[in-house]
Amino acid sequence: MAEGGDNEDRTEQPTSKRLEEARKRGQVPRSPELNSAAVMLLGGGALYFMGGHLGEQLFQMMRSGLTLTREDALDQGRAIATFGNYVLHAMLACAPILSLTFVAALAAPLAIGGWNLSFSVLAPDFTKLNPANGLGRIFSPRSLVELAKALVKFLFIASIAACLLWNNVGELMGLSAEPLHTGLGHAARLAGHAFLMLAGTMGIIAAVDVPYQLWQHNQKLKMTREEIREEAKESDGSPEMKGQIRRAQMDLARRRMMQEVPKADVVVTNPTHFAVALRYDDKRMRAPIVVAKGADLIAARIRELAKENNVPMFEAPPLARALHRNVEIGGEIPSNLYVAVAQVLTYIYQMKAARNYGAVMPQPPAIDPGLDKDN
Repeated sequence: MAEGGDNEDRTEQPTSKRLEEARKRGQVPRSPELNSAAVMLLGGGALYFMGGHLGEQLFQMMRSGLTLTREDALDQGRAIATFGNYVLHAMLACAPILSLTFVAALAAPLAIGGWNLSFSVLAPDFTKLNPANGLGRIFSPRSLVELAKALVKFLFIASIAACLLWNNVGELMGLSAEPLHTGLGHAARLAGHAFLMLAGTMGIIAAVDVPYQLWQHNQKLKMTREEIREEAKESDGSPEMKGQIRRAQMDLARRRMMQEVPKADVVVTNPTHFAVALRYDDKRMRAPIVVAKGADLIAARIRELAKENNVPMFEAPPLARALHRNVEIGGEIPSNLYVAVAQVLTYIYQMKAARNYGAVMPQPPAIDPGLDKDN
């Protein structure tokens, strides 16, 4: 959490990593008013619509339970079994209302922050035993805001409750004159109506509290620019580490490239500054591909490998520069270089055939000297 430091410096929105770390520590936005409103709304609605049926069931169980035979009164085992049976029936009668309130208690957190299971909050924190820190929390701006909220909430709910009692005083006083079985249902409906009204009141309070809790949570997790830079370094690695990784990747790619040189059909040279190795298989390739290329020291290494593995080399500075500049390793040559490369490969194939059959060596083709200027 961003508790320490100057809050004025914390101007940046929290990153996803900061939010995830806070969530792992159990720090998620919560609105008690939203939970209370949801529980009272579903519980009150269930009590209002099912209160009559619930009152009737409870009345029947009470009348049946108080109607005892002489054998029931004298048999201790039967009395205990009967009591357990009535308790079970009472729980089943109240189960719909209890189930709805339980669902409300579980579903309300999904609207703000979601469910979160964190065992780090169970770890002992002995700094909370410090009296100075405790006094600081008591008289902090946040505590004063919470106190003001509690007072406003109390006055608001008390006013609504007083209005409910005033408007329903006649019905409440008339409950004593009603038969027991109808009075229980009527009382349940009155309680449900009161809960629904109070749930609406809590809903109004929650509509104000939820945005405030989200804003406060975001403010507590805001970061400084320095913290964002440090987090980026931790996530992406230091520049030195990234440089080492890039160098390792380049070395690996270079080694793989050098392994392809012996498989090339020809190496086109500059003759010293550039070297490009080409391979072509008319059965599998649409056009010749560049299997290796390089300049200066890398070019010298390509020529050295070509010489060691008897790969033909052809000196064509314009074509070597054009291939090195326009074609990536593993890529096909562009269409505007087809003719020049075809001339080189034809010459290489003719030269190999002349050696095999003792024929006259062909003359090397003249490659367009302005070829690299067009690319």
